[in-house]
Amino acid sequence: MVEIDGMKLVQTRSILHYIADKHHLFGKDLKERTLIDMYVEGTLDLLELIIMHPFLKPDDQQKEVVNMAQKAIIRYFPVFEKVLRGHGQRFLVGNQLSLADIILLQTILALEEKIPNILSAFPHLQEFTVKISNIPTIKKFLEPGSKKKPPPDDIYVRTVYNIFMP
Repeated sequence: MVEIDGMKLVQTRSILHYIADKHHLFGKDLKERTLIDMYVEGTLDLLELIIMHPFLKPDDQQKEVVNMAQKAIIRYFPVFEKVLRGHGQRFLVGNQLSLADIILLQTILALEEKIPNILSAFPHLQEFTVKISNIPTIKKFLEPGSKKKPPPDDIYVRTVYNIFMP
């Protein structure tokens, strides 16, 4: 749940859409909004695998890292690499930062924590990651000591298990 502007919002996508609309991260027109939404939904499919990883049995975690890497390298990253290589725009969609850029960056950074060289075959995604990470507000957010949540540790995983599977 997020409390914002006097509202208590639940559901990840509702929260994302509200913040994206509020901060003009949904493009300049319906076409851009649709592309942004399409890229976000696709990227969230991969991000969900990463989010669930700490909650897998230890024996399954390494197998899932291999699965995530394969999906990223074969299915997801080639699509984004092609878009970034061929469209001549400053960002994933259009010429202004969008929710699609932010979610893709979040997913890449989370994957790099588990697979450091995951972008080695994707030079445009490497360039994208550096460019988006260096936007001043994002750079500040990514710095140690910011409000960015760290990856789940064992205590967090146990707490979640105790809440949902007592």
